[in-house]
Amino acid sequence: MKTRLSFLLFFLVCGLACMAQNEFDTYFLPKSLRIDFALSGNAKSQSAAIQQFREEPVWGGPRKNLIDKFNYGGYYVNIYNKADNRLIYSRGFNTLFEEWRTTEQADKETQSWTNSISVPYPKAPVLIEITARDKKDMKFHPLLKTGMDPSSIFIDRGKLKDNNITRVQYKGNPAEKVDMVFLAEGYTKNEQDKFIADVKRFAESLFKTAPYDKYRDDFNVWAVGLISEDSGTDISGQGVFKNTALNSGYYTFGIDRYLTTPDMKSIRDAVWNVPCDAIFILVNADTYGGGGMYNFYAMGTADNVKTQVVFVHEFGHSFAGLADEYFASSVAYVDFYNLKYEPWEPNITTLVNFETKWKDLLPDNTPVPTPLDDENKDRIGVFEGGGYIAKGIYRPMDHCMMRDYAPFCPACSRAIVQMINFLTDKK
Repeated sequence: MKTRLSFLLFFLVCGLACMAQNEFDTYFLPKSLRIDFALSGNAKSQSAAIQQFREEPVWGGPRKNLIDKFNYGGYYVNIYNKADNRLIYSRGFNTLFEEWRTTEQADKETQSWTNSISVPYPKAPVLIEITARDKKDMKFHPLLKTGMDPSSIFIDRGKLKDNNITRVQYKGNPAEKVDMVFLAEGYTKNEQDKFIADVKRFAESLFKTAPYDKYRDDFNVWAVGLISEDSGTDISGQGVFKNTALNSGYYTFGIDRYLTTPDMKSIRDAVWNVPCDAIFILVNADTYGGGGMYNFYAMGTADNVKTQVVFVHEFGHSFAGLADEYFASSVAYVDFYNLKYEPWEPNITTLVNFETKWKDLLPDNTPVPTPLDDENKDRIGVFEGGGYIAKGIYRPMDHCMMRDYAPFCPACSRAIVQMINFLTDKK
């Protein structure tokens, strides 16, 4: 009887996997549709507009897990089959524009920022919807919905620059692996060997860090050798400007350590022909700094004394949607979280809906909130302070990679593993 049940379970699992793969084959080709769009607005309102569509030759994302289950991010892209209005693909993400809208500058100015996302290439006409999360109710509301015909003559199908692509680690089919892509920023033509050596050093650092250490075989690692005219990056607050491939710089929103780039088109141009689930921009500099946005990119410098932990911290933002757990450092944001609602990030809570977070990981009889005393300080709990706010937001442990570069707490580790499983089509 046990043998028969085992066979039945095996065929059921195989059948479901085949159905999921057939969904991809029914609606998509193994290529990418790149969507370049503008986000415009200020602190009070925003709008979106399509700039262009591009057909690109590689889709490295999952082919079974097409519908995003996490509800992470400030935006969603939803793809509907036009014939029956069926949702066939979705993915959440953050943008730098979203952060800018929470700064004091956005109270006074209206700006437009270019963004870019990639989805699998549809076989038939689709409807593309971009939605944004409103912090007043934490729900997603449409910014735009537009039709797209994959045979249109207005889709850009041109070949882009062939950059030098190095396989740093290849563990198998990109559809069943997390394809992590390092981009060179501020590396000149004569510094490309240094870039490859730096990437190898960073990859080894990641795979020595729990929980990634147990999932190395789930990752492919690629290095794209972009060539910059100058070494380093902009330090605008000190009057230093460099001619680099991705136009990065410190002093984002006036914060000296915040290292980012608004140039999403150049980033997407760099990965047009490489499988890509996660992007890390490696900057050839030694000053402390970095940044990371969920399902967008993460960035850090190559040669600072804290380089390795900054990398893992920022990758936590972009890969797994983890929030910052610190609450004493200066930031440019104003009222970044609405304390009346539960934040979407898996590692902070306002206790509005704590059941959806790490409550199941708490030891029995753990007080909520948890006092930071000798009995609780080294175990998982619900400690006040996080998400840039000292009161009203709670974190899982006193110390964590997302606060002060300590090892990842159990809540963060679980979120990372869940994302690895999703992108490798396991769950």
